[in-house]
Amino acid sequence: MKGLLAPSALLLICLLSWAYCSASDPEERTGTPTRAPHQRHTARVENDDEKYNKQPRGSECIRCCDSPEDFPAHPIYYQPLPQINITILKGEKGDRGERGSQGKLGKAGSPGIRGQLGPKGQKGNLGAPGERYKTTYAAFSVGRRKPLHSNDYYQTLIFDTEFVNLYGHFNMFMGKFYCYVPGVYFFSLNVHTWNQKETYLHIMHNGAEAAILYAQASDRSIMQSQSLMLELQDQDEVWIRLFKGERDNAVFSDEYDTYVTFSGYLIKPSSEP
Repeated sequence: MKGLLAPSALLLICLLSWAYCSASDPEERTGTPTRAPHQRHTARVENDDEKYNKQPRGSECIRCCDSPEDFPAHPIYYQPLPQINITILKGEKGDRGERGSQGKLGKAGSPGIRGQLGPKGQKGNLGAPGERYKTTYAAFSVGRRKPLHSNDYYQTLIFDTEFVNLYGHFNMFMGKFYCYVPGVYFFSLNVHTWNQKETYLHIMHNGAEAAILYAQASDRSIMQSQSLMLELQDQDEVWIRLFKGERDNAVFSDEYDTYVTFSGYLIKPSSEP
């Protein structure tokens, strides 16, 4: 009799455990109404179950008749995950970091607006003396108001009226032009002939006859002229010479008018390219 009671009691316990675990409604298990879980809490639990790949709590029931191999090795604990808004957790200002390396050169910007005029600077020191200024101009124009007759020797035509004489390059006492600026020059000579006499003159360049001015003897006097260009070097001389007395020649002029003129000027200095 005792041998039959033990298996019956064990079977009864198993049936009661199975009935308790299979009940889905908490009211059926306890017999008292239970409050429905909050919707947000239920969603969190379901999310946790999905996260850890676990079955819902309602199905996790261990029966006394189950095999020990079906039992979990470790108990499962559900830990709530905190949700913190990190934007409100602002820390204190940190120390200043070290200076970084220089970056690459950027693109050139557009020109800025012109700035305001700065203050006037202080007067500088006196500079060293410069080189002597080299004259790049030369010009003269002279005249004669006295007549001149030939003699037994060659005569230099001396002028008594000065119209233009830049830098004094024409020597009025010697009646000669001296070149101080090498280059190409233009010269012109104008005279008035004498009645019944020849007019015979030369434009001289360093003692050489460069050009002649000639007029035959005539009952009527005329104005006669000659012009030319010469390339002069430094200290070259140019003047007018009256032919010697082998021929009776002369130039006319008076104190009221200027009948004889001699002019010259620099066209191009040699220093220019």
